[in-house]
Amino acid sequence: MSIFLTGFPGFLGSALVGRLADRTDEIVCLVQPKYREASETRAAELFGPDWRETLTLVEGDITDPELGLSETTRTDLESRVSEVFHLAAVYDLAVSPEVGESVNVDGTRHVLDFAEAAGVDRFHHVSTCYVSGRHDGVFTESDLDVGQSFNNHYEETKFRAELLVRDRMESGEVPATVYRPAIVVGDSQTGATQKYDGPYYMIRLLLRQPRVAVVPRLGDPDAAELNVVPRDYVVDAIDHLSGLDRSKNVTYQLCDPNPLTIRAFTSTLLDATGRIGISVPTPVGLTTSVLKRSDTLRELVGIEPETLPYFTHPTRYVGANARKHLAGTGIDPPPFESYVSRIVEFVRENPDIRPDAMS
Repeated sequence: MSIFLTGFPGFLGSALVGRLADRTDEIVCLVQPKYREASETRAAELFGPDWRETLTLVEGDITDPELGLSETTRTDLESRVSEVFHLAAVYDLAVSPEVGESVNVDGTRHVLDFAEAAGVDRFHHVSTCYVSGRHDGVFTESDLDVGQSFNNHYEETKFRAELLVRDRMESGEVPATVYRPAIVVGDSQTGATQKYDGPYYMIRLLLRQPRVAVVPRLGDPDAAELNVVPRDYVVDAIDHLSGLDRSKNVTYQLCDPNPLTIRAFTSTLLDATGRIGISVPTPVGLTTSVLKRSDTLRELVGIEPETLPYFTHPTRYVGANARKHLAGTGIDPPPFESYVSRIVEFVRENPDIRPDAMS
């Protein structure tokens, strides 16, 4: 039987495909036509010139109810697909309501419809810890709709997508597993990443300044945490957990159990970049508003305004299911301090990577 995967050749999807190849006869990747060439290049990097023996690239679009597939192709896939890994989404804090709805919500519904028609053994859905929105307090793996508000349309549409998955899961229509990563950065061993967003805005801001650097202080830096995990941990965890019978109908928060406060996180970045910080009190609301209105200022500081509320984020994440089901495997999120130097070094050596909303 075959695995069907969306989100290739994206940041997580590319790494996960390499892990899944040894447990199935075929991986079918649904790719947008505009990413066809990039998908073939990535496939060759992963599996060499004979990549077609492992991967089948099918052009399609999750925003279409039929996934952009012909009736013949869809029927054929439904007959041979036993697992679906749904990673495709717009990972962009500034996503518009229309695009977020079309890709993150409707797209998830369409892939769920395909999975149900195929009668799959499992639907693996990559969500995010930030379906929590601005929930004030601890957010567990069993939590979802807790009456929270949201920082942006990205969070809200991922929340609504997960609601769809949970509805199918609880009704018995589609057996599912949900994975909620925290903020994902590059590889902990190499620092490699495909995009610069989230914490990278602060890293690049520091690197653009002289040794004595101005650091914005947003809110109380001791009251909020920034929960960051490297890509290799997330991929290792999904690879292992997705192969467990007991992960059926379970939600996993792939988060750091000991995240740094904003103060400690900033101090760690200062050390890693070789900077001495001068803390400048900066009101979140006003600064966000000014950055949204001024393209010039936003370009000058290199920080997207949508990231600022995360410096005063009131939520703490716990992942009891993940810890329990990964116990003894050696798959644990490493402390940010243990790999931050590799992250910074990669940014120094690759200054021109642009933010990419693709998964």
